[in-house]
Amino acid sequence: MAPVSHSLSLSLLPFSKTLTLKPSLCAFPCRASSTPPPPPPAAESEGAGTAAPTRGEVFLEMQRSSAAADQIMKDYKRQEDYRERKKKRREKKLVRAKMASNVACCYGCGAPLQIEERDAPGFVEPETYELKKRHHQLKTVLCGRCRLLSHGHMITAVGGHGGYPGGKQFISAEELREKLSHLRHDKVLIVKLVDIVDFNGSFLSRVRDLAGGNPIIFVITKVDLLPRDTDLNCVGDWVVQAVVRKKLNVLSVHLTSSKSLVGITGVISAIQNEKKGRDVYILGSANVGKSAFISALLKTMAKNDPAAEAAQKYKPIQSAVPGTTLGPIQIEAFVASGKLYDTPGVHLHHRQAAVVHANDLPALAPQSRLKPRYYPVPTVNGLTRDANNGLNGCSLFWGGLVRIDVIKGPKTTRLTFYGPRRLQISTVPSNGADDFYQREVGLTLTPPTGKDGAETWPGLEAVRQLQIKYTKQNGPACDIAISGLGWISVEPFGLPAGEDYDDEEDTGELHLAVHVPKPVEVFMRPPLPVGKGAESWYQYAELSEKEEESRPKWFY
Repeated sequence: MAPVSHSLSLSLLPFSKTLTLKPSLCAFPCRASSTPPPPPPAAESEGAGTAAPTRGEVFLEMQRSSAAADQIMKDYKRQEDYRERKKKRREKKLVRAKMASNVACCYGCGAPLQIEERDAPGFVEPETYELKKRHHQLKTVLCGRCRLLSHGHMITAVGGHGGYPGGKQFISAEELREKLSHLRHDKVLIVKLVDIVDFNGSFLSRVRDLAGGNPIIFVITKVDLLPRDTDLNCVGDWVVQAVVRKKLNVLSVHLTSSKSLVGITGVISAIQNEKKGRDVYILGSANVGKSAFISALLKTMAKNDPAAEAAQKYKPIQSAVPGTTLGPIQIEAFVASGKLYDTPGVHLHHRQAAVVHANDLPALAPQSRLKPRYYPVPTVNGLTRDANNGLNGCSLFWGGLVRIDVIKGPKTTRLTFYGPRRLQISTVPSNGADDFYQREVGLTLTPPTGKDGAETWPGLEAVRQLQIKYTKQNGPACDIAISGLGWISVEPFGLPAGEDYDDEEDTGELHLAVHVPKPVEVFMRPPLPVGKGAESWYQYAELSEKEEESRPKWFY
């Protein structure tokens, strides 16, 4: 029998439509006694059950989901980038470790050992090389160049930008700097050395390019060369103020002497506290005293550290030649984790050492404590010679490297020279200074030394005009620092307090012209407080409690 369909029409209000209900088809015939279909469920009362989300809530939920997905992707990408960087750093370390294990280097200068070029750094006699290699003792080999350097020979091996004449050129200053480029990517501890005699010239103004964000222990070398009766409290504060202006990540400042071992113990304590398993790199400009500092470091550490005692036998070579170290030298100085590295000096073209002949380099390095040399020269009764004119109209030659013309200024002005004693200071009238220099350069005005040196000498081509205003009568007005040489203290010696400088020829302003070789830089800086009586005029910085806490502490 065919299924029966039923149709039900409900007539609603006149304005409503007709609703037709069609029950579902049934596969079996309906019986008369079948139970009627259950009634539809009653409508829920108002407010009962789960309320359906509004369109706004749906939109907000979609936005939150999208933001969460984006954040998950960002976190994932950040983690991937971190893993990639970590992998690259690990690969670099493996490459360096592999190179270090495969290429034996001279323990004196870090140059790879070789037997092909006799005149090149790293050369070893083939018989010696094969013998040491057979017994696995290449780490104990000193190259031929280092042997000559250890006997006082001046053999240069750096050419190009900031290079030095007088020797065969094998490596450029850029290549040496490139050997330090990995430091800014690695987690290391930097020990940065600066020469107090050449503070501005050896500071490395672009040290952040090498060190990156790594912490720095700041070490001032050669404080034993400062004049007698110098108050190191003033010097330490002066250095800290200069370091703070550079805005570096400096942990502490140490005044040291590699010769007398003063301050070395404090540096060792700082290294041990801050090393935390990292490698320690000694960083500084060429000829700043890195090798001498490492020797003093090992000597002091050897008292309590057997590793440092053993490392003393094969320590880097010390020499007056900038560019002695030609590659990173690994030193097993710590019993715990982490290595000590001597690094090639950063060659700076703006220092005097970049322009003089190799044979004249020792003349630039002070060999004993600095003694101030005053001009005009004081007499026994305390007055100055030629007090009527002072230095006006005079030219002062500092060897053949610097010429200072005193154009105009107070007659009581005094210039005090701090630098190597080998350089003679000569005073002549400015109108005859050019002839005097041409006649005496290479003879009394040295360096350059000798007729041959004078013929190839480029001369004092760079001139810097300086105007120095006197704002106080007590103490120097400023220092004029010559990069790679020393400094000149400018002071209004003997000015009466409250004197009125209305005279056009005798004002409170000093006009100078400083002549130097073309690449050499001249710095004006606050006066370095050295010598007897410096503590009476030096002014300590007035700091708030917060500034005092944030400043690095200095130690001696």
